[in-house]
Amino acid sequence: MSEQITTIANYLTALTPERREAMEQLRQTILQALPKGFAECMSYGMIGYVVPHTIYPKGYHCNTKLPLPFINIGSKKNGLVMHHLGLYGMPSLCNWFVAEYAKQPNTKLDMGKGCVRFKNSKAIPFALIAELAGKITVAAYIAHVESTYSK
Repeated sequence: MSEQITTIANYLTALTPERREAMEQLRQTILQALPKGFAECMSYGMIGYVVPHTIYPKGYHCNTKLPLPFINIGSKKNGLVMHHLGLYGMPSLCNWFVAEYAKQPNTKLDMGKGCVRFKNSKAIPFALIAELAGKITVAAYIAHVESTYSK
């Protein structure tokens, strides 16, 4: 996908019908499960869920002009991806997710440090993704970021 796309509607329109259907379901799953305070926007050329500057004025420590990123979902060459910074930076959350993913039927976890790849859009464990998205409040995420990057 091109980083030139600036709206979520245009991002979704640019996808193939199969990918669009899966992405819309993934998007709705996350939107319904996220605790209050996170905002949806285009972020890094994908659909992002961030802590807006209105809640966390410091923004992202790598580029303070950007809001604090939390989750991004996107369409890549070999399938859909979900980048979750909680999985990347919180070992207990990551361990929980890996253990729960192993219980999912007909799917095998394809994961990097904080990136989960879904090569088969029909095998995305939406209920597990919803549970993951709802596990961390904005306040808990900010506290984690502050404790990690204030050193």
